[in-house]
Amino acid sequence: MRTSPLTETVTSATAPPSATSPSWTVGGITVHRVDEIPLPRQTGPWLLPGATADVVSQQDWLRPDFADRDGVLRLDSHSFALVTDGLRVLVDTGIGNGKTRANPAWHNLRTDYLARLTDAGFPPDSVDLVILTHLHTDHVGWNTRAADGGWVPTFPNARYLTAKAEYDFWAGYDMDAARRAMFRDSVYPIEEAGLLDLVDVPAEGATVAAGLRLVPAPGHTPGHVAVQVGGGDAAALITGDSVHHPVQLAHPGIGSCVDIDPVQAEATRRALLASLADTGTLVLGTHFPAPTAGRVVTRGNAYRLEPVRADGPALATV
Repeated sequence: MRTSPLTETVTSATAPPSATSPSWTVGGITVHRVDEIPLPRQTGPWLLPGATADVVSQQDWLRPDFADRDGVLRLDSHSFALVTDGLRVLVDTGIGNGKTRANPAWHNLRTDYLARLTDAGFPPDSVDLVILTHLHTDHVGWNTRAADGGWVPTFPNARYLTAKAEYDFWAGYDMDAARRAMFRDSVYPIEEAGLLDLVDVPAEGATVAAGLRLVPAPGHTPGHVAVQVGGGDAAALITGDSVHHPVQLAHPGIGSCVDIDPVQAEATRRALLASLADTGTLVLGTHFPAPTAGRVVTRGNAYRLEPVRADGPALATV
């Protein structure tokens, strides 16, 4: 494990466009969504208890993409993959296969995530950089895969990045058995392999490669970061869990039941949405179901998401 400002240069060939993965192009950088699984219907009421059916149903723009007719939220688990500055980059790694989890929806999965990642042009051995927005179970699972009775790095040629504040928090936290098990199978193996880099992320953010910046977004966890792609008039922001679902644009006060610091999480969300509103920045939600991406536009005293459909194989500039 290293604490690193990321001054090293890693080069690799540009990933070819995929014929299957949804994608958006921002300032010349194509971002692919790599699907893992849709999350079950009960996820929304559990994760965002303030987003009741009545609250959701009042936002007609959420249907049919982001909520069902009965007001139940739709959420997904996926990653984002992109190439910038010669680096093949993966942002968050989902739940993972074959792992013992307390949440039945996450337990012992068997998905074709790695095949989808490969089809998008990012076979595991080719990935140079894995960015972990935070160290929660559904964001680190594919850090490792099962091999020879244990867990080995899925991306053996990559550096795995997370904020130092994030790692330090969990290092001093009294974790329950389920979280300790997750660290044992999905975090400690990459640390033991010497692949984990911890980055100091100041208030102004940290540039980790050309067109790639970590933006502090604490509250959900203390070291949580969002990821900015591109810049200026051609920028996108990958939310991580600073915003779980578009309903939070209409109601920024709705928080997650697993926020470590709910007050800080709400303050972060409000500041983030205010900074994005009416700027044209593309927002890519880490748990947003298709169409996944959109622009934050002002609506009364809050906001709504104006969806931006994926380009697929015919890439167009946002």
